[in-house]
Amino acid sequence: MSEDPPPFEQLDYLYIPSIDVARDAAYFSEVLGGKVVFAIADGGTRVAMVKVTEDPPALLFTDHLEGDRTIFIFRVANLRAALKELASRGWEKEETFEIPQGPCCSFVSPNGQRVALYQRSRPDVETHFIGRRDF
Repeated sequence: MSEDPPPFEQLDYLYIPSIDVARDAAYFSEVLGGKVVFAIADGGTRVAMVKVTEDPPALLFTDHLEGDRTIFIFRVANLRAALKELASRGWEKEETFEIPQGPCCSFVSPNGQRVALYQRSRPDVETHFIGRRDF
């Protein structure tokens, strides 16, 4: 076990598979008291961000995510350096891609937990979605 701290800055998002995004967003806002930040429908995909607390993580419900497990999305200062550090600990790279906030890499732990790391290279991108309510 490494004595070095992990390269994560914080857990920003929980990316949650949903069979009914509108219903999940409504429950977490109307019943649990969260705030719907946005609810977007685009190209047959629905995504809603709900904040239940002021501090992260925000909840992202979506109907396009395969599987039934949530993805833990951690922000890192430098994605390339974080991946290199994790590789030195035995981690194996799976998939690298772009999300609106910046470059991202997702993987699955040996027991099936879904994790993603991203570098926030486009910090203001979320502001374009705030308040959008397509559904």
